[in-house]
Amino acid sequence: MQIEILQHEPPYRVGVIIGSLSKESINRRLAGALQKLAPKELEFFEIDYSRLPLYNRDFDADYPPEALEFKAQVRSADAILFVTPEYNRSLPGALKNAIDWGSRPWGQNVWADKPTGVVGASPGQIGTAVGQQSLRATLSFLNARQMTSPEAYVSYSPGLVDDDGNVTVEATAQFLSMVMEKFLEYIARVLTVIPRP
Repeated sequence: MQIEILQHEPPYRVGVIIGSLSKESINRRLAGALQKLAPKELEFFEIDYSRLPLYNRDFDADYPPEALEFKAQVRSADAILFVTPEYNRSLPGALKNAIDWGSRPWGQNVWADKPTGVVGASPGQIGTAVGQQSLRATLSFLNARQMTSPEAYVSYSPGLVDDDGNVTVEATAQFLSMVMEKFLEYIARVLTVIPRP
């Protein structure tokens, strides 16, 4: 019996999950800048998780509509881009809660085999390096397909991204543009090996 492998061609729909709920988040600004720097083969939409309640396994038998909608949006994406701060040397609690919702009930994990990228900005000198490692450990357990290189830890200073979403430091703009080019290549490779249903 021959199995047909379906090739998924660009443009790819990328769901953007911003790790901070703050409307003034520097990572929200960074997410907008990344979209402007990205190749045209990537189409972005934000996946909102601000209305999710705290995960409780008692909900597994009757998932709330907010969680069903969240999972549907993740499922609809060809890939996921996390743009997140670091909180207390880890990932933000609200983001972890959203990831937990997406992984349940048991056997209905929407992160499995999903191409993912992780980027983050912080005023600190090491960017979000430790927080990203915490996020990556969770994504690894959930069998998400992570782009592990290049890593992007952005040390954010005021004015790095202007009000129009442009990165004002040329070297940083070039680096982030390269990251998004590599993300496109990575998505294409994953979807060639593991086609979406």
